[in-house]
Amino acid sequence: MSRLVYILPLIAFVAIAAFFYVGLRDNQEGDSAELPSMLAGKPVPTAIAPPLDAHAEGFGPADFKGHVTVLNVFASWCAPCRQEAPALGILAARKDIRLYGLVYEDTAAKARRFLREVGNPFARIGLDADGAIGIEWGVYGVPETFIIGRDGVVIDRVTGPLTGDVLMDRVIPAIEKAH
Repeated sequence: MSRLVYILPLIAFVAIAAFFYVGLRDNQEGDSAELPSMLAGKPVPTAIAPPLDAHAEGFGPADFKGHVTVLNVFASWCAPCRQEAPALGILAARKDIRLYGLVYEDTAAKARRFLREVGNPFARIGLDADGAIGIEWGVYGVPETFIIGRDGVVIDRVTGPLTGDVLMDRVIPAIEKAH
């Protein structure tokens, strides 16, 4: 009986550890960490993003109609946002889309300094200092990128930094679908 008192907790521990190991291993297969966008297939939110500063134009729902738009949500304090600057430059060079930026939970001064350092690819830049607009868009971290069709309907959302592979495998096909 005294051995059973020591063995049962060990068996329980091994069973629990195996359960967590299998769960973590399965979560690494595929991209199950990305939450689906609650906006996919729906019109853009009604929030109006005020301009970053006097040198930028903000945007609202009407500004997403009549052309394909890529909206990138970023912040100066976001290290991966720096990594995606080259990919955003590639998107900005495209004549068939408009590239908008939404500064998320940041200040105008810090965002403007960030854009001077990495380059400003955006046609319009809105400021979401308190994160309220991001909530309407379903943002849960930066960077995030939304592809919006000519009709103002969200086609796709990409979480994490845009890289060459992400552009080719996800963003460009979504842009083509949006046309």
